[in-house]
Amino acid sequence: MTLTTELALLAPEIALLIMTSIVLVVDSLYDNPDRVLTYKLSQLALIITTGLVLLQFPEVSTHIMSGHFVSDPMSAILKIVLGLMTLIVFFYSYDYLLEHELLKGEYFILMLFAVLGMQIMISANSLLTVYLGLELLSLALYAMVAMNRTSAVATEAAMKYFVLGALASGMLLYGISMLYGVSGTLELPALATYLGAQTEANLLLVFGLVFIVVGLAFKLGAVPFHMWVPDVYQGSPTSVTLFIGTAPKIAAFAMAIRLLADGLQPLAGDWQGMLIVLAVLSMAGGNLIAISQSNIKRMLAYSTIAHVGFLMLGLISANQTGYASAMFYVIVYTLMSMGSFGMVILLGRNGHEADNLDDFKGLAERSPWFAFIMLILMFSMAGVPPFIGFWAKWFVIKEVIAAGHLWVAALAVIFSVVGAYYYLRIVKLMFFDKPVQMTAIKSSQEMRMVLSLNGLAILILGFMPGFLMTLCIEAMGF
Repeated sequence: MTLTTELALLAPEIALLIMTSIVLVVDSLYDNPDRVLTYKLSQLALIITTGLVLLQFPEVSTHIMSGHFVSDPMSAILKIVLGLMTLIVFFYSYDYLLEHELLKGEYFILMLFAVLGMQIMISANSLLTVYLGLELLSLALYAMVAMNRTSAVATEAAMKYFVLGALASGMLLYGISMLYGVSGTLELPALATYLGAQTEANLLLVFGLVFIVVGLAFKLGAVPFHMWVPDVYQGSPTSVTLFIGTAPKIAAFAMAIRLLADGLQPLAGDWQGMLIVLAVLSMAGGNLIAISQSNIKRMLAYSTIAHVGFLMLGLISANQTGYASAMFYVIVYTLMSMGSFGMVILLGRNGHEADNLDDFKGLAERSPWFAFIMLILMFSMAGVPPFIGFWAKWFVIKEVIAAGHLWVAALAVIFSVVGAYYYLRIVKLMFFDKPVQMTAIKSSQEMRMVLSLNGLAILILGFMPGFLMTLCIEAMGF
């Protein structure tokens, strides 16, 4: 393959890097407290990057950069979703950052670098590329969590995230070194070929696999490696929490597929058992602990942990349809989570964070339309039909049953019912309780429109989920 062809396939990543550098230079030279130019250029960077992915949407899998980078339908779909989700995050974040005096160029620049790291993870075809993309993402997120320098809570959350994240990265790197030491290759397809040819158990391979799964579990926020999630979600500015709770989950899913499905598929019998334990613990711990939370950001953090458990159900089946169900789930989850944190931002006022459940009391009286949007979001999170969240859970549970793990599917249904309690509690607060105060909701027309479209998309997709399901199945067919 020629260098020109390889550079053409790398065009989205190259364009994003160039645009991010331009945003960095412009922001340092353009002295404007409103950061309008930085904001617009950051949006333009995402639009150009997503447009380039669409223009060269691949029909087959192509390996470039000496086998370290892959362009395939799954990577293209996830990059498009990632670009659109981050664009929506910018829409939600701007007014919040301006009101809380946190509007700095670093927010947009770090987020663009994080997106670049996620794109590298999504197209990674070697152990080295996976790790490089992960570190670029992680370093940007550590800095974003600590953006509010005057907040002791944010600083504590950033320190905890950094220390635990470094520990998890070390474990992942240790696992990678073991796999490389045994197989002599970094490329994931070559690693799978080597593992498939092994007839005897190798202790180093088993240890390497354990460290890889632990690193993945931390990045996903699965129990018992979830300890950073509630503190980081609560301690970060809500605009940062919004980003951490959505886009990186897409990249973490892609990393799981690249490592487990592309590289470690011959060891599926070993990692399936580990994922079953992690999935059950995450569904149980996340849903049960969320019930006792009074802070909605912490509640959504434990909700995330529970959803990670459901996401893992798709991976447990270790086949293409199961992976497609997990891909469907992660896309749907990010859409729902984005809307939920968007509502938290919308209800904030005069520098006050609307992060307590009481802030949602009587929302139907204050704003019937946005109470309806939040109802859609909560019903979908709970898995109530016909909302898209129901189809996401149905898809992964169906695949678990098909794989022969009936008891895991039964537990998933039980914990889904348990989880419905704390989602429906918010609906009860909005429609049946009296509002604590009747302050008008102040937000830009842009914010209201995007949040409304976010909620309506969940409702519409619930009535016709087939398109997204088919897209995910076809993406995993290559």
